[in-house]
Amino acid sequence: MKRTRLTREESREQTRERLLDAAQTMFIRKGFIGASVEDIALAAGYTRGAFYSNFSGKAELFVELLRRDHEEMQAGLHAIVAAPAPREEMEASVLAYYSRLPRDNETFVLWAEAKLLATRDADFNARFGAFLNEKREELKAYIEEFSARAGTPLPMDAEILVVGLIALCDGAQLLAMTDPQRITAPLVEQVLAAFFSRVVFGRDPS
Repeated sequence: MKRTRLTREESREQTRERLLDAAQTMFIRKGFIGASVEDIALAAGYTRGAFYSNFSGKAELFVELLRRDHEEMQAGLHAIVAAPAPREEMEASVLAYYSRLPRDNETFVLWAEAKLLATRDADFNARFGAFLNEKREELKAYIEEFSARAGTPLPMDAEILVVGLIALCDGAQLLAMTDPQRITAPLVEQVLAAFFSRVVFGRDPS
C-alpha cells in the first residue's frame, strides 16, 4: 500500500508534536532545568537544529506543552456546557470531570514544575503569567455560561469563584499525589462535590 506523502505543513506539525511528547517525558523525568535541548531532540528522534527550527527555546516549548494540555481540558468542559442536557446531568458531568483530575498526576507534575520555575525566572514568569490569565478568563466564561444555562445565579463574582476552584483543585491534587493512602479518590470527590453543590450549583449536598 502506497504511503501518503505529508505536506510540508503536516510534516512540521508532526515534528512539533513529537518534540512536545518528548519534552513532556523529559520534563517529568528530569525537570525543566535538568532536561536539555539535546535530551528532548534525541528522545524525539531529531537533531538540535530541528528543535530550534520549531521552538526558540525550552521556555517557549514548555508553555506550548502546557497550552496543549489546557486545550484538551477545555475541550472536555466545552462538551459539557454545549451539550443539550438537563441541569442535573450537567452538574453530574462537571463533578465527574473535576473528580478525575487528582488521578492525572503526570500532567499535574508539569504544571507544578512550571509554577516553581515562574517563581525563579522572571522572563518565564511573564510568559507563563499571561497564559494563566488566559486560562482563568476561559474558565470564568464557562462558569458564567453554566450559570446561565442552569438558571442558577452565582453566589459570588465569577473571577473570585475561578480562583477558589483552581486553588481547591490544585491543592486536592497535590494532597492526593503526596499522600494517596489518606487522601483517596472518594475523599477528593466528596470535597469537590460539597464545593460544587454549595458554591457553584447553589444546592445543599446533604
